[in-house]
Amino acid sequence: MSFKNILQNLISYTPESDYDFSLLQKNTENESTNDSIVESDFKPNTTKIFNSMQVNLEYVKTKYNSLINSDIIIREFTLNARGKQYGAFLVYIDGMVDSAMMNDFILKPLMLKNKSNSYEGNQTRIISEAVSNNVTVRKVKKFDLVEYIKTCLIPQNSIKEVSDFSDIFSGINSGNCALFIDTIPIAFDIEVKGFNSRNVEKPENEIVINGPHEAFVENLRTNTSLLRRITNNEKLTIENIEIGNITRTKCAVCYIKDLTNTDLIAEVIYRLNNLDVDSILSAGQLEQLISDKSDSTLPQILSTERPDKAVSYLLEGRVIIIVNGTPFALIIPAIALDFLKSPDDRNFNPVLSNFIKTIRFLAACITLLLPGLYIAITSFHQEFIPTELLFSMLASRANVPFPIFFEILLMEISFELIREAGLRVPSPIGPTIGIVGRNSFRSSSG
Repeated sequence: MSFKNILQNLISYTPESDYDFSLLQKNTENESTNDSIVESDFKPNTTKIFNSMQVNLEYVKTKYNSLINSDIIIREFTLNARGKQYGAFLVYIDGMVDSAMMNDFILKPLMLKNKSNSYEGNQTRIISEAVSNNVTVRKVKKFDLVEYIKTCLIPQNSIKEVSDFSDIFSGINSGNCALFIDTIPIAFDIEVKGFNSRNVEKPENEIVINGPHEAFVENLRTNTSLLRRITNNEKLTIENIEIGNITRTKCAVCYIKDLTNTDLIAEVIYRLNNLDVDSILSAGQLEQLISDKSDSTLPQILSTERPDKAVSYLLEGRVIIIVNGTPFALIIPAIALDFLKSPDDRNFNPVLSNFIKTIRFLAACITLLLPGLYIAITSFHQEFIPTELLFSMLASRANVPFPIFFEILLMEISFELIREAGLRVPSPIGPTIGIVGRNSFRSSSG
């Protein structure tokens, strides 16, 4: 077996034409029905909330597998409202909620008897009262438990009425708690987030001298608040979109109304809404899914970890996408000149800034063209090289057994290996490997 065939078998795979088994075709309706049930297990549930508290309780316990999951907390209690008692329960994830906030602003107002919820009179509320000719005319409103709980009992600033289990589960998974009450076919999604997150720190990759020293973090709302604070304009629009049939990752599409092209906004939202994937875990993964398939190696989307840079592109009419759990923002669309800019360019004199941009452009050209020019000149156009330099190069290459093309290719691969080693190995050893590798390569090539 030749070396070529051995190498081809190691790096490639050719499927066989004949197999020892066969796949049966689906002929019965029951098989197709069962397959659809299995596939639907990974899709968001669209079941409506029931009137009975016990049915809702059993449904939640089944979905969250509460007998095994130790962090799923279901708190049953009795709710007092206008002299009546109702069965209720709370559902939340331990470690993702603020326990003190939930005890003080949810459980205590609902469970303890006070003037607000111990009224023993009829279940009506007087809206207005007037006396005419010794006749009292009163306008009353019938007691509504949902409105009463929302407006009188729970002193929480963020509370939503939800009638679908999928929305309730989405809120619980993001750090909220769900309140179910007997006899009403809705639940309350109450924001009591209390999980730990990384604070806003300095950028690690895009370092500037005179600009702001703030970077994005993994929390979506923290990132959008940074954009709000810097933009300081009510026209900044932030739309939330959930992506992924399993993870349902929250993404924020940010743009400035009346400044960004509406066709661009519609195209971005269309591509995000039509992604049929199970999960999105990072902004880089989303970038690959929404980019156009092109033969060009130039990226179509620019990523940044700096809020001020993202806002500068927002003011140019671009669209920003922020993915929950990723400290980077995607800038759409991106052109070639965007990759030669720096956030520090706005902080310097225009003459100096343009000079630095020119140096960056020349450096990019040298990086792309120098290996090819070196091979072309040394192999086919030696007349461009001065005679003394040419003799020196020939003398240095007298003992090298490889052609120039293979030497350049080996050099590029070696630099990539050194760079990957410096990034992947533990931080105390990474810089040392980079320094030793470069010095070794320099001494061997010299």
